Amino acid sequence: MTLYFILLTVLIVLMAIWIKKMWGRRWKISDKELTEDALKHLYNSEENKTDTDENTLSKVLSISTKRAAKLIKKLEASGLTQNVDGKQKLTNNGRSYALKIVRVHRLLEKYFAENTSINETEWHKIAEEKEHRIDENKARELAMQLGNPLRDPHGDPIPTAKGEIYSHNGIPLSKLETNDFGNIVHIEDEPKNLYKEISESGIYPGMQIQIKDKFKDGIEIKGDGKNKFISNEAADNISIVPLNKDEIIKQDYQPLSSLEVGEEAEVVGISKALRGMQRRRLLDFGIVPGTRIRAFLKSLGNDPVAYELRGTLIALRKNQSDYIFIRKIGNDK
Repeated sequence: MTLYFILLTVLIVLMAIWIKKMWGRRWKISDKELTEDALKHLYNSEENKTDTDENTLSKVLSISTKRAAKLIKKLEASGLTQNVDGKQKLTNNGRSYALKIVRVHRLLEKYFAENTSINETEWHKIAEEKEHRIDENKARELAMQLGNPLRDPHGDPIPTAKGEIYSHNGIPLSKLETNDFGNIVHIEDEPKNLYKEISESGIYPGMQIQIKDKFKDGIEIKGDGKNKFISNEAADNISIVPLNKDEIIKQDYQPLSSLEVGEEAEVVGISKALRGMQRRRLLDFGIVPGTRIRAFLKSLGNDPVAYELRGTLIALRKNQSDYIFIRKIGNDK
């Protein structure tokens, strides 16, 4: 019996810790943050043509159903939402407010992608934490700093300061047939496990791909000169615009990692899959289109490899050289 009570006590303590972790922040969160989270969820729901009520908000915002009901009443009283057949819909004012939050969120993700080493699977979470602290003036400054981008790193359109937003008009990658070509225009960043799968495959918005084969459990595609396999679930989270023959760009390049010692090549470009500090480091080395580069020495495990360019030796690991595209121009071995 003593062991039983000890185990029961431990279980109760663990449950209390879990409840505090899952619910604690939501009880302390400000009304402003809760309102903005709700409006952003409603905007996304309407974009995805799904319904929202107090039960939905309760689950999405990790609050009680009672608190979700109070939140809905507050939103309605503020003229931000309205009840339509038992479901919550944004009013014009509510949509305008929601787009401001969406704009900040996507600008932050763009900033993380271009200026930090934050892992891309963490962009969304961190942006959700910071988006409530940025007002319209700071958002305008951030947009200018980034060059007023039209899309975030996932391909989602970034609303303008006036609330204008444009759709990518893509279809799920899974709808393409074998040998079809397309251009990736959007990658859904939720759920996190599917986004991680896509990210680790080196797939990114702007990539031109070809469907090589379709299997029962997934699809083999070719992009950036390499074949990649993704699950059917992940393929449904990738939006693509089909390309006709006149739009297909011939990809006659190879990854830098394919060079043998002594071989020389000309840099064609760097994959957009390399972002932030990693990309900046390569540019600082002088790895830009037109630069000549030669494989100089391989380590015992062939990773890293020393390359010679501009009279300097640099060491690159395969997870970097795989994303540097080259065109071989000779063999000096």
